[in-house]
Order: sequence, then structure tokens, then C-alpha cells
Amino acid sequence: MAHRTVVRAAALLGALSVVMAGCGGGNATARGLASGSPSVKKCEPVQAKASGQPSTAPLKIGTLLPETGSLSFLGPPEFAAVDVAIKEINAAGGVLGNPVINIRGDSGDDKTDTANQTVDRELGQGAQVIIGAAASGVTKLVIDKITGAGVVEFSPANTSDEFTCWPDKGLYFRTAPPDSLQAQALAALMAGDGAQRISILARNDPYGSGLTNNTVQNLRDAGIPQNQIQKIIYDPNATSYNTEIDDVRQFNPDAIAVIGFDESKKILTRMSEVKIGPGQKLVYGTDGNMGNALGVGLPPGMLNGMKGTRPETKLSAAFTQRLKTDDPKLVDTIYAGEAYDAVMIVALAAERAKSTKGVDIASEINGITRDGEKCTTFRQCRDIIDSGGKPDYIGVTGTLNFTAAGERAVGSYGIMRFNAQNKIDEAATQYRIVGIAGR
Repeated sequence: MAHRTVVRAAALLGALSVVMAGCGGGNATARGLASGSPSVKKCEPVQAKASGQPSTAPLKIGTLLPETGSLSFLGPPEFAAVDVAIKEINAAGGVLGNPVINIRGDSGDDKTDTANQTVDRELGQGAQVIIGAAASGVTKLVIDKITGAGVVEFSPANTSDEFTCWPDKGLYFRTAPPDSLQAQALAALMAGDGAQRISILARNDPYGSGLTNNTVQNLRDAGIPQNQIQKIIYDPNATSYNTEIDDVRQFNPDAIAVIGFDESKKILTRMSEVKIGPGQKLVYGTDGNMGNALGVGLPPGMLNGMKGTRPETKLSAAFTQRLKTDDPKLVDTIYAGEAYDAVMIVALAAERAKSTKGVDIASEINGITRDGEKCTTFRQCRDIIDSGGKPDYIGVTGTLNFTAAGERAVGSYGIMRFNAQNKIDEAATQYRIVGIAGR
């Protein structure tokens, strides 16, 4: 059985992309052995159609990104990336001859009404595009309001499979790959390390439950029996996770995956106290917690050896420096590339549509990422448009190739590891590309 698992894991790993992320909200708890199947969505997404009444008003891009809340560690790199992209676009002459206007806004998390308040303010200020949210659970709170207003919502970090078939009028897009891809990467990582008996602790929201179900199915595909996989869905707002962690300890797995956000600190601390934490068991995380912010305030070395996955492209040193020039205090770059690419795609779509109206921009977004003349900068791609050609934007996150659902068919993932300083060992990070068959 062990040999078969490793062989199947190797085959699975060779077929994959990399890491994925997302967020959400909920508060029920469920325990038991794994059951269910991954939610691979099949649908015919509605495509936005040009209005026939173009507008050349200045492009206003609002941000709906986490300055506060359980994913606040994702905010700085995403805000910096949006700032850098807009500055570069404006330095190249702006969109349709006008400077792009940046309207900054906090998303908070799904425990507050911050996102709704921010969206109301930005819609009131005339935003035609909103970049965000980072959390899938937050997007669920506002997606209908944004798209219902004829405005584009473009997330750099949503990974919940729910959005693939969401009735969004063709106005929702994302540069982060869906959870079906990250699940492949996570399952292959665990099975490839020889894990035979696995517990998964996941927060109760679209991100946690969706990624868990997909991971379970991929583990089973790798040859691990269902009765060797424990799935525990927890309340992210709980004051204690002792009961859930006791259940894991009694199951006695050789590997544990924690799919959560900032509450992961409490969970990992308790796991270490009962001798099932990093260094005591094989412990894994995902994009919601695989960042340097997780180690802040934890005992020295507590995270040493913990591995995980997150959507990640090996960013160039030049791009990273541009981000740090904008924000010298930047610690992580997670989802920075995805945020930058989202802004670039939107600006190029407006240029090709010759309009800054939301529905007109949306009608061109998918096409900007495929089947044209390859280009890598705003100026270069705009020159192709001005000469009557069609650009195929290759972003800082690589090839995008959006599907009809407004999401990438391939994803780049980083396989990360914490060192003895409770920080991601960047030098040891591996990168893989995963794709969705038939997409």
C-alpha cells in the first residue's frame, strides 16, 4: 500500500499546477472520516457584452483588500502591487489618455460589514472596477452588489470553486487559480512525503470546506483509503480548538493539514502542546496561513519544518524591488503578482474596448489573456492594440489563458517550508505548474 501511494502521488504531482488560496465565512463544526467529492464545476458562464455606448471617462479602480481582519497579512503586498501597476500605467500615458484613479478601500473580513461599506463608498465615487476581495467569504457578501451595478469585480486571491459558475453577468474575474488546483498540489505534497494516515483541520467557510473536499478526493486518487483520512471542519471564531485537536490526537495521523487563517496560530500552538505539532508530526498549511505573518509571536522554532502550498510565481527581483520601493515595510509578496496582473488586464481591456464602462471592460478581459500577440508590459500591449492587433498579456505571474469563467486554466504554486526562525525559507521554495484537464 505504501509503495502504491508514493507511485500514484508522483504521477499526480507530475500532472499538477501549484498552490491556491481563498477565504470565506461560517461557523458550524463537523467531524468524521472523509466523505464527499471535489466540486469541479461545469457550466456555461455568461459572457459580458459591450454596451454599444462607450465611455471615455477616467478609469477609477477601487480596491477591496484586507487592511484589517483575519487576512490582513495579505493586504500590504496586494495594495503595493495595485499602486505599482497604476503608477506604471499612468507613467505610460494612462488609459484612453486619462490617468487611472486609485480609490483605496479595506475589505475587513466576513465577521464585519466593512466590505459592504467600502463597496458602497466606491460605487458612489464612480468606480468601474473593484480589485478584491482577497477572501472568498467576503466576496460572497458583495459580489451581487458589485456586478449588479454593472461594475467589474476582479479578485487577486479568491480560490473558492463556487465562483466558477456564479451568476455574475460575466463581470467577475480572478487571477488566483481555483481550489481544485491547490488541492492537487497539497495532496501530492503530503502523499509524496509518504503520509498514509492524514487529518485535515479546516475552517468552516467556502475556502476551507471547498479546499478540503478537493484535497480528500485527490488523496484518495493517490491511493490513500477513505478510512485513513480524517476531516474536521471547525468554527474559525471559536475561543478554543481543544476538542478538535483532541480528536486529531486520538486518530493518531502521521500527517496533519491545517487549512485556516490567523486562527491557525492558536491551533498550531495547541497541537505543539499535545505533541502533534510541527517537528512532532508532518504538518502542512495552505495559502491562508503559509506566510511569514504566521510565525510572528510564536515560540522560537515552533513552525520549523512545517510545509505548505500557496499560489505563487517566482517573481523577478526587479518586480519585488518595485513593490518594496512602494512599501519599504513589505514582509511578504503573496498575491502581489496576481493583484498587479489584475490591474494590467483591466487597463488593457479598457483600451481594447475604447471604453471605461464596466460591462465594456468585462467583454474584453478574457481575450486580453489569450490567442494574440504576446506582450508583457502595458505600453507594449497597448501599442499592439493601437496598431490594430490583439494582445496576449503574459503577466508577472506567467501565462494566464483565462477560461470562459474568467479564471486561469493553469496555476503556479509554491511549495513552501518554515525554518527554525519561524519564517518561510525562500531559498528552499519549489515552483510547479498545474492545469485543469479539458479547460
